[in-house]
Amino acid sequence: MSRAFVKEGEYDQLKDVAPNMASLMIYLKRENGAPVRELYTRFSDKYQKDVHEMSDGLGYMINDDHQWQVVLD
Repeated sequence: MSRAFVKEGEYDQLKDVAPNMASLMIYLKRENGAPVRELYTRFSDKYQKDVHEMSDGLGYMINDDHQWQVVLD
């Protein structure tokens, strides 16, 4: 299939999103088809990182490779 017919951004993955909140919000809005907001930020003792709890029901953190990652704990 020609890439000319592939929608721009169709193959974006969470790990490819820039490690900042603005980029995460844009990505989540596109993925969910509606705005997603940050509910609160907490510190994870397990990962020793800040976890951003979002209105889509998931938590997100920036891992050691400077990539966004879903946190399920």
